[in-house]
Amino acid sequence: MLACKNSGFTVGDHFADISKTIEMPKTAKKQVIDYKLTRYACYLIVQNGDPRKEIIALGQTYFAIQTRRQELADTFNQLDENNKRLVVRGNIKQWNQLLAKTAHTAGVITDEEFAIFQNAGYMGLYGGLTVADIHHRKELKKEEKILDFMGSTELIANLFRISQTEEKLKIDQTASAVEANEIHYRIAEKIRIAMVEMGTTLPENLPTPEKSIQIIEREEIKKLRTSKTKLMLDE
Repeated sequence: MLACKNSGFTVGDHFADISKTIEMPKTAKKQVIDYKLTRYACYLIVQNGDPRKEIIALGQTYFAIQTRRQELADTFNQLDENNKRLVVRGNIKQWNQLLAKTAHTAGVITDEEFAIFQNAGYMGLYGGLTVADIHHRKELKKEEKILDFMGSTELIANLFRISQTEEKLKIDQTASAVEANEIHYRIAEKIRIAMVEMGTTLPENLPTPEKSIQIIEREEIKKLRTSKTKLMLDE
């Protein structure tokens, strides 16, 4: 809170007091102090926490990865292939969250419905191939995700599919899972048609990287930890 104040921010805007009274034995009551935190508040807590605690160590790793992604995004054209993948995969995670929320509003409610919705998008972009087909084509293990084994070009094509579908669902004010599936398929299919017309390599024919996104993340964090440039999170 002191760091927040000294940085020029209003403490109450980032550490909202939501203290409450709870029932105790024998009709007694107790005031419990609690806070609702903004992302910035979470960052300050992690930055100043004890890294020997698992939750703090995990938090520091998370923010280090996000910081690295932002640094890489600022100089995207100068990046090597692995770091381009790291940036785009991070963007896809954020857009997939938006798409899931918008799809839910459009009527895609259950896990099964969302799986069908996701499948529709992949089928449109990959010429009829389902998620399972792509997974098999990439020769991945059961627990591995296809997005974690895409090169930057393939990831960018999927990012465009996701972002444009999310936008179209909102514009059309879609109100059923069936309609949402159709929109996802059509958007993805149009992207595929554009790729055919431009003569670029179709996504299913692009090479599968040897390293997963998780391995690249670990390698980047290791580089940061051993770098002469001190991380703000290490202070």
